[in-house]
Amino acid sequence: MELRHLRYFLAVAETRHFGKAADRLHMAQPPLSQAIRRLESELGVDLFTRTTRQVALTPAGEVFRTDVERILKAVDEAAARAARFASGVEGVLRVGLTGAASYRQLPALARLLKREMPHVMMEVHTEMLTPAQELGLVERRLDVGMLRPPIRQEGIAHRSLANEPLVVAVPEEHRLTGADTVRVEQLRHEDFIMYGATLGSVVKDAVVRSCLAAGFYPNCAYEITETSAALALVAAGLGIAVLPDSIRSAPREGVLCKEIEDALTVPLVLAWREDDDSPLLRNLLGVLERNDVFLDGPEGMA
Repeated sequence: MELRHLRYFLAVAETRHFGKAADRLHMAQPPLSQAIRRLESELGVDLFTRTTRQVALTPAGEVFRTDVERILKAVDEAAARAARFASGVEGVLRVGLTGAASYRQLPALARLLKREMPHVMMEVHTEMLTPAQELGLVERRLDVGMLRPPIRQEGIAHRSLANEPLVVAVPEEHRLTGADTVRVEQLRHEDFIMYGATLGSVVKDAVVRSCLAAGFYPNCAYEITETSAALALVAAGLGIAVLPDSIRSAPREGVLCKEIEDALTVPLVLAWREDDDSPLLRNLLGVLERNDVFLDGPEGMA
């Protein structure tokens, strides 16, 4: 049984006339009649009753028509979906993000994709520091990453998304809660909640360098692997955390964020494999470009 024979059958079933069905199908009537006869022979049932004046569906033909309509609709939808995947209009985008980017940049990206690329589904991997995202890109487990340079792996392109100031998250009963802004030197005697030393955190490096510029080394009371854990410990009153400004996009009960006048900033970039020529990535970059998401010029574009 061929799909074209099912389409022939449906045309006759809808028009109830072999001549009209042949015209619709842009073919001669005799080959159409022969194809329907072969289909009936293959099925072992009569699908139509035929007279010189009328063509009508048999009860078996009525049942067969219902199933054929469903089958052909599924086939057409499958073909259309395959075309959308091939053109990058539909697919799965695997995105890696730092913990802080999950608070501000992830919602912004999700809203943009829903509006501009509604058939694309995101597979989100959060709380990934730069080394983990680089590895995910190189090993093709991620399509794009929102990470903080420097990027050490070869073959990764990037565009700038943000240059974020550092802020200090303090418990709501902290001595600094009344201050509009703070200076790094005011944090000299605080217990810091920081990313672990082995994680390769760009944020931790910026925090340490900011403290050294102010004349002290931060006292790390707790090491964490996730931004959400840092904020939970701050809320518990166990210390302070110096983190990117994007954490302010998701206020947490028991935590207040203060601007730091003299801290360093930390960049955030969108990264992808230079050799990734997929239509989905090309469409994504085009959407981000048209919506002025990137801060820089074409540096890093493949």
